[in-house]
Amino acid sequence: MAGAPGTGKTAIAMGMAQALGPDVPFTMLAASEIFSLEMSKTEALTQAFRRSIGVRIKEETELIEGEVVEIQIDRSEAGVGAKVGKLTLKTTDMETVYDLGQKMIESLNKEKASVGDVITIDKATGKITKLGRHSLALTRFVQCPEGELQKRKEVVHTVSLHEIDVINSRTQDTGEIKSEVRDQINQKVAEWREEGKSEIVPGVLFIDEVHMLDMECFSFPQPRSSKTTWSSRHYGFQTVNHKHSWNKVPIPTRNPIDLLDRLLIIGTSPYSEAEIRQILSIRCEEEDVEMTEDALDFAYSIHLITAAHLVARKRKAGEVDVDDIRRVYSLFLDEKRSVQYLKEFQSQYMYSDASEDKMEVV
Repeated sequence: MAGAPGTGKTAIAMGMAQALGPDVPFTMLAASEIFSLEMSKTEALTQAFRRSIGVRIKEETELIEGEVVEIQIDRSEAGVGAKVGKLTLKTTDMETVYDLGQKMIESLNKEKASVGDVITIDKATGKITKLGRHSLALTRFVQCPEGELQKRKEVVHTVSLHEIDVINSRTQDTGEIKSEVRDQINQKVAEWREEGKSEIVPGVLFIDEVHMLDMECFSFPQPRSSKTTWSSRHYGFQTVNHKHSWNKVPIPTRNPIDLLDRLLIIGTSPYSEAEIRQILSIRCEEEDVEMTEDALDFAYSIHLITAAHLVARKRKAGEVDVDDIRRVYSLFLDEKRSVQYLKEFQSQYMYSDASEDKMEVV
């Protein structure tokens, strides 16, 4: 994906990952991270690839499934020590009270489970999953479970190959994983696939700022592109003209020519006024902010939604108006105004003997 900054390259990759399904792994990596990590470049790329490949594992486990009737948490008077409590679950046929420990209470809080929610508890791991709510007032309506609270079900877990690598390896201080460990895991996953216990879920690996990579990084993924288990690769780069030290030919994207011949390049362009207006409307809807039609005409309003909403609330208004945007615009500086401010008052800063013509804006 080639285009100027802020034209939606990363948004396209994330949208593709979400459109493929909730279990499809999506890994985002900036090229500058590869050089800053305390490991070799090939190891960093290998880990990124294996994070982007999921393994959907099927297994039978014992679950407790029911509707939450009551959650009672007891706290000590001193406010210290482990919390304990009781959880009451019911089905259409029975109702049972369970004792809760500190970890179970933390899991309930993490899932934000409350009375009326239908949850499942994995007896082996203690993991709590909220399935929905037994209430017609909410869109995600779930029927109250029938039969016994304890039952055996086939559950599906989706984990990445890198997560399996970490579990089965003793990594060094650098975090690198031995190739022998990965070979054993690949063999085991292949056995699970033949037995029907698992399946491979190819994901999306998005490498941003790919024009910063060197020849070693570019040549490393090529042999792996022929393997069916490897994920889709998407590169995001800025359109610049540059000559590599290893190639005297000017390359607009700083990528090897033989690599560009194998790529399908998606071009992105700056948003039009109508598109910016639509994006601004979506952002306001996501942040639950009402904005007038005139305020939507300001392109820079997208960075001032929350602050302008606070100003509108202060004057007890239901919508953000143009005056609110202008008020917030006067309180914060953008790039051009901040540079102008520094130029205007540079004599009051340290090292002010530098002349104005030497001051450059990057």
